[in-house]
Amino acid sequence: MSDLAEKLRLGDPDRHAATLAAPAQVRAKLWTLFAFNLEIARAPWMTSEPMIAEMRLQFWADVLEEIAAGKPPRAHEVASPLSDLWRDCDLPLSLGQEMVAARRWDIYREPFADERAFEQHIQATSGNLMWLCVRALNADHTAEQTVRDMGYATGLANWLVAIPRLESAGRIPLVDGRDSAVAALAQDGLMRLKRARANRHKVCADVLPVMLTGWQAGAILTKAAKAPHLVREGGLVPSEFRRRGSLLLRALSGRW
Repeated sequence: MSDLAEKLRLGDPDRHAATLAAPAQVRAKLWTLFAFNLEIARAPWMTSEPMIAEMRLQFWADVLEEIAAGKPPRAHEVASPLSDLWRDCDLPLSLGQEMVAARRWDIYREPFADERAFEQHIQATSGNLMWLCVRALNADHTAEQTVRDMGYATGLANWLVAIPRLESAGRIPLVDGRDSAVAALAQDGLMRLKRARANRHKVCADVLPVMLTGWQAGAILTKAAKAPHLVREGGLVPSEFRRRGSLLLRALSGRW
């Protein structure tokens, strides 16, 4: 698991930091799913050739199909532990398939068809990842809507932070890029975050490390709602001191 830890420390440092204090057996599960997410998230960006990017994503689609078929895991640093985890925790194959399919958007330059398509993308990526993590920790199904609200708010915050990089890469990341529309989008994320926190009692304490991965969502979405021009300027991320301090406070209080 040390190899996965280093992979996440470099490639997904925020999720890595949010789960460092979790028990070892919990970290092992979460880091495996985070590493899977990292592999499919970066696959479209490792080449400028769409066909090669499609093949990289197809590799992970095939891994999931082989898991479902009960085939031996591939000799890959992420695929092998992912196979064991998926089977041991009886995770829904469809959630992983949706995650892989959603990443095909990154390969091409077409915009989202509409607001519904955009929301489905955030849910298929961030929402599915957070719910898979919670499922791996044996949370009750009654927690799904709360977890998905948190997952959407977290995914939206991360997406808004990534807007400058996406636009510089020739992508069209927003259905409506006007400041008023961006502010409304951020407000919707804040509403879902507020709803998730109001239903905190529906989520067992054991999944705190998962929910903590969204510790920055509130601050980022609040800033985007108040000053939407900061989205394109790349001015949403707080200082390192504030980021780490807010994570520590939420971890100690247990109030994600």
